[in-house]
Amino acid sequence: MTVATMTDWNRTRIQQGRLARLFDNKAFLIFMCLLPAMGLLTVFLTYPLGLGIWLSFTDTKIGRTGKWIGFENFEYLLEDPQFWTAVFYSVFYTAVATFGKFALGLWLALLLNRHLPLKNLLRAIILLPWIVPTVLSALAFWWIYDPQFSIISYFATDVLGVREKPFDFLSTTWPARWSLIAANIWRGIPFVAISLLAGLQTISPSLYEAALLDGSTAWQRFRYITFPLLLPILAIVMTFSIIFTFTDFQLVYAITRGGPINSTHLMATLAFQRGIAGGELGEGAAIAVAMIPFLVFATLFSYFALARRKWQQGEAND
Repeated sequence: MTVATMTDWNRTRIQQGRLARLFDNKAFLIFMCLLPAMGLLTVFLTYPLGLGIWLSFTDTKIGRTGKWIGFENFEYLLEDPQFWTAVFYSVFYTAVATFGKFALGLWLALLLNRHLPLKNLLRAIILLPWIVPTVLSALAFWWIYDPQFSIISYFATDVLGVREKPFDFLSTTWPARWSLIAANIWRGIPFVAISLLAGLQTISPSLYEAALLDGSTAWQRFRYITFPLLLPILAIVMTFSIIFTFTDFQLVYAITRGGPINSTHLMATLAFQRGIAGGELGEGAAIAVAMIPFLVFATLFSYFALARRKWQQGEAND
């Protein structure tokens, strides 16, 4: 019986095949694990984005291959009053709806963070507007805002008798704009409330107990404990809320389709109307590409807010 020496064992280890050595490589394994995700992102994100940017510099129409025209689509949009109306309402819609969602969402989160009876049931009920498909909730609001069948108008005219005529929600410019903002706030509150509630529950109760012993008021506890510790969550949730609101399509298109007189078009709905319904793919793509700077700004806002919070905590910004 022979005993294998250390030299023989080392020789056996060295004589591995190329495939075995390849799979022992950590960088190769990381690349292989990321490859499916990279493929999905390339097919469903990178390619459509690149194609949209390319189309924005061409005069492509539905059914006809276009040619390169440079910045002509963007020059035309700079002189298009309907485009600037859509830009104004997109910014206004996003700002007002985001403020409303955060004000009501933070209030709900603070309320649900207390010890309430049936607290879990209340959380489930609050999630309902977010769970319901957007088109379904948009159709519900379309019936609520209908001049003939609106339940709000019915109560105001027939039940309470405070009005002689039904409310005009969607037939004129500003009532239609505010009606869309109200629908967006109703739909977005659950996302903000539940996200902020998760952040509130990470704050240690001992901090509030120490503040109470020092005689702090409720406002001081919110200002110096709750808000600073909630700031990273606020920055992330606000960024997603701005992106979701600015790129909103289903809610606006299902309720008003950009009317009346194209006054409620967001940039997303206007891009669809010009590119798909109107057949001008190049022009529609240019409107969609014009949304990118606004979305980049929202992302940078989140990054710098988080970086500032890390600096306050004495951490390095990597």
